[in-house]
Amino acid sequence: MTMTRSDLGRLLGWVVLLVGAQATAAPAEKNVADQSPIRVYFGTYTGGDSKGIYFAELDRKTGEISAPRLAAEAVNPSFLAIHPTQKFLYAVGEVSDFNGKKSGGVSAFAIDPQSGALRLINQHPSGGAGPCHLTVDATGRDVLVANYGGGSVACLPIQSDGSLKPPSSFVQHAGSSVNPQRQAGPHAHSINLDANNRFAIAADLGLDKLLVYRFDAERGTLEPNDPPAVALPAGGGPRHFAFHPTGKFAYACNEMLSTVSALAYDPEKGVLTELQTISTLPEGGHAGNSTAEVRVHPSGEFVYVSNRGHNSIAMFAVDAQSGKLTPLGQESTRGQVPRNFNIDPSGRYLLAANQDSANVVVFAIDPAKGTLRPTGSEIQVSRPVCVRFHDLP
Repeated sequence: MTMTRSDLGRLLGWVVLLVGAQATAAPAEKNVADQSPIRVYFGTYTGGDSKGIYFAELDRKTGEISAPRLAAEAVNPSFLAIHPTQKFLYAVGEVSDFNGKKSGGVSAFAIDPQSGALRLINQHPSGGAGPCHLTVDATGRDVLVANYGGGSVACLPIQSDGSLKPPSSFVQHAGSSVNPQRQAGPHAHSINLDANNRFAIAADLGLDKLLVYRFDAERGTLEPNDPPAVALPAGGGPRHFAFHPTGKFAYACNEMLSTVSALAYDPEKGVLTELQTISTLPEGGHAGNSTAEVRVHPSGEFVYVSNRGHNSIAMFAVDAQSGKLTPLGQESTRGQVPRNFNIDPSGRYLLAANQDSANVVVFAIDPAKGTLRPTGSEIQVSRPVCVRFHDLP
């Protein structure tokens, strides 16, 4: 019997739903046993010493990271996403003019599994200016991208060879919020998918909202949910967003007020409800600070947020029943402007990318307390703004 593309889509859909249901049923197990080396890709802002996307290897036995190497030249590949098969990597081109269009770009790369080098497959406009975030859906059929300058989101289908097709869905955000300098219009800052691959969440800094879209991977469509959004505190500027491993909670960092919001999530209806919003700074605050990234530890027990200005990672314990956060303090990132960071899949290490001091610092994570300790290993990467892990063959 020949399986059609539609049949394959339905089969993949059932697999994703089953995996999502399992993820929602119970917290993820601590996977601290995996000490094999892992590859790390870094997105950057180009100009100066940076030429594009770099990579290194993290030794998860020692916490040592190797010297970085250039994986591929690209213009402002500020955010990266890796395909579920680990064969392809996708990068935004954070520009306002792409091939003569008032748009940014999205590039598809093939990953050489042995060397780690990237080969450009193709590129397409992102549909709006200044794309700053993207994700690949769980079936590997679509790239979803958030355009900060254009205030929009789009979906670009992926073909079997990893190449991209033009956007199959595009949504222009509209509105404003209370800060006339930063929120006179929409600024989509990230887009993420839930564990069931059914709903996409777009954090819009300009609107102070998390917009929720019904997502169809087979058709590559984004349609407003009912309700279409949840509002967060005025003037906060929601930037990045992360789900809890159980699927019951989610967290958004609010860039402009240096806060993090905890939310309850209904995976059947795609509805978010704010539970709590608290500061990411120590008592007394820090003038000029802004948050950048939020991550949930694979165990589900801790949440981390980066502070640019205070130059630290804020650490929080998660209440397993309520999803609410308790502050654990802040750890210096040993650099300036930690725009991005990531936690390796085993949950053993956190890598903080300091944009202005051009260094990436490795921290060991205490599995019981959630606190961070620098391993003493760091590398120089010019203007690093994204950290992504990739399995070695």
